[in-house]
Amino acid sequence: MRPSRIALVCAAAFLVSAVAAQPRAQAPAATVDVQILAINDFHGALEPASGANGRLSNTDVGGVEYLSTHLSRLRAANPNTVVVSAGDNIGATPLLSSLSHDEATIDALNRAGLQISAVGNHELDEGWWELRRMQNGGCHPVDGCVAAPPFAGARFTYLAANITLDPRQADPDVIARSDVQGTGTRPLFPPFVIREVGGVRVGFIGLTLEDAPTIIIPASVRGLTFSDEARAANDAAAALRKMGVRAIVVVMHQGGEQSGGINGCTNMSASLRNLVTRMSRDIDVVVSGHSHQAYNCTIGNKLVTSASSNGRLVTDIDLRVSRSDGEVVSKSARNLLVDRTVPKDPEESAIIARYSPIAEKIGGRVVGTIAGSLMRTQDAAGESPLGRVLADAMLDGARQARVGDVDIAFWNSGGIRADLVAPAGTTPTPITYAQLFSVLPFGNELIVKTLTGAALLRVLEEQFGEGRTRVLPVSAGFTYTYNLARPRGQRVDPASVQIGGARLDPARRYRVATSNFLWGGGDDVSALGAGTDPVTIGVDVDIVSAYFARRSPVRSDPPARIRKLP
Repeated sequence: MRPSRIALVCAAAFLVSAVAAQPRAQAPAATVDVQILAINDFHGALEPASGANGRLSNTDVGGVEYLSTHLSRLRAANPNTVVVSAGDNIGATPLLSSLSHDEATIDALNRAGLQISAVGNHELDEGWWELRRMQNGGCHPVDGCVAAPPFAGARFTYLAANITLDPRQADPDVIARSDVQGTGTRPLFPPFVIREVGGVRVGFIGLTLEDAPTIIIPASVRGLTFSDEARAANDAAAALRKMGVRAIVVVMHQGGEQSGGINGCTNMSASLRNLVTRMSRDIDVVVSGHSHQAYNCTIGNKLVTSASSNGRLVTDIDLRVSRSDGEVVSKSARNLLVDRTVPKDPEESAIIARYSPIAEKIGGRVVGTIAGSLMRTQDAAGESPLGRVLADAMLDGARQARVGDVDIAFWNSGGIRADLVAPAGTTPTPITYAQLFSVLPFGNELIVKTLTGAALLRVLEEQFGEGRTRVLPVSAGFTYTYNLARPRGQRVDPASVQIGGARLDPARRYRVATSNFLWGGGDDVSALGAGTDPVTIGVDVDIVSAYFARRSPVRSDPPARIRKLP
């Protein structure tokens, strides 16, 4: 029997509705949301810090166990994520990291998911060859393997578009024991890398401040050349464009200062603005560091960010990238606090536990006490209470060594890396060797040399360079006055300079104690090159430790020595 017309119509309707009910294949979205998570100037801050190093915006922040959890949660919100650093992951690190030659920090950042990093000046503290070991792995050439299993190296990639190595200019002994083959000049690390993220390609360029050699011990960078940051960035961006990459991010260990909040961009340094403005318009984002500042800026067409220091912030950068041509169609960023309200990453805790025994044995020793907090915060003249105490300790240590008369001592404020905090109601507060090591993590040597009074006056003038002031902490009995309104080279009043209550005599020969870093021309203090008759006293942290043992409780209010005229 034939089906009725009604039955045929019903069957057709059923088929139409069944077809309509089938889900349509989704066309790919026209854009991809790419997330870049950025840190900078981590400095081996594995454990949560106390004092100013452990707070931002009235919140306790930092510690790699919490940082790793925050990064993991942010990655979970967008699988198209790349984690980057603007350098100084290592160097100037607390005892826990330093005793392992910073292998502990590299292992911790591997676990945290870091993928790309610029080279910071402190990455080169132990020499460019040691940084290559950090990248490639292997045991330390002198101290051997620190922990088990042997150090495997960084799983993230160091980039350095503006650093080249000429083996012919390097120390021959270093070249002989390094992995460098041949004599031709070559990049220290790759200038850039391309990552495919969610089906689009993003190029990352690494840069280091061109002036890095002025703040690194010369032996550590022998054989290296640092070129102009913007020119190197533009060359790398042009190469990426030729390879078809249109989304381009710079990770740069150079930065600026601003006076707003953690997401502000108020009164940004002209030097950073000028540097970014000189970069190609093909560059979309500049992730910066070095200044330990937090900011979130737009300079020209570029997003420019920095995440403070010590793992206290993460910058969450969101790029919307076109699938058709790979161009960035929108971008935004926000600095997020790495607060301690989240659970600790247990794998990071295990890394800390693996490296802790040595540090606890050495660092837990109490060396003395303080009568109140000693802070690095500088006054209007550029002095700090902690800087004064350290300069006094260096002079005392040099005199205790009985190497003849020592007249004065000074130190470099950039080498003072942490505060000594006295919690309320605990004075006198015990201070451990580990705490002093956090203040002075570089292991600089104190050396006494002879300088004429005229050379000392040139040293004081060299504190006031073009566009920057670096006031050196000086020991008690060394006083002077300066005026920044006067021309360069004439800012210190010679009649105001006194040593031990007597006016500075340009022709007299003074015995001066300071660090091998400054004697070697660090911080652009070239006048110290005239020093003669060197005597090495010892390592800075050990000298200060002995001073605390003799002088405790150490005062928190040492008198001022330097006066700045309005």
